[in-house]
Amino acid sequence: MNLEQARVNMVEQQIRPWEVLDQRVLDRLAAVLREDFVPPAFRKLAYADVQIPLGQGQVMLPPIIEGRLLQALDLKESESVLEIGTGTGYLTTVMAGLAGHVISVDIFPELRRFPEQLLANISLEVGDAARGWSKGGPFDAIAITGALPDLPRAFLETLKPGGRLFAILGRAPAMEAVLITRVGEQEWSREGLFETVIPLLLNSESKPKFVF
Repeated sequence: MNLEQARVNMVEQQIRPWEVLDQRVLDRLAAVLREDFVPPAFRKLAYADVQIPLGQGQVMLPPIIEGRLLQALDLKESESVLEIGTGTGYLTTVMAGLAGHVISVDIFPELRRFPEQLLANISLEVGDAARGWSKGGPFDAIAITGALPDLPRAFLETLKPGGRLFAILGRAPAMEAVLITRVGEQEWSREGLFETVIPLLLNSESKPKFVF
């Protein structure tokens, strides 16, 4: 299997047609070897439009969702990013090439598959961040890679003014990807992006919800 051609096809035939036109995002997705981050048993599916199982009930998001997430957050080279759900570290690595610093949190550190030395602008944390994470904040951008039934207010408060947050909210079979922007001290805007279904973050239903 020609993985280099598969990577080109992922960008040009999956991600770009799904309205991802930001060239910085496309170039970064083309540069990072996704096959190095997937479990060996699924290496041939590295560039397929599927959720790749990682164990512990976790999955690797399909490339088209990752592309839309990156485009929506519109990361700048000087910005700080919080990622909830490191997984194997693929999206972490992609974001690190677009932003200034990425703090990534996961409750299952054993899922990480960074193929080379960790990039200098990535910090990895272990913990349960389903209800929020403030260490290292506030942040210019937050990427939540597992679904949440509702968005805890703690995430909103951890955004800097002008900060953006990507999340997939709801319960199967009705989930919506949203972009939330902090537009004032106690004011946020919300934009619906697309519908999808992905697994819920672990422990995301353990406490009362904040509906936004």
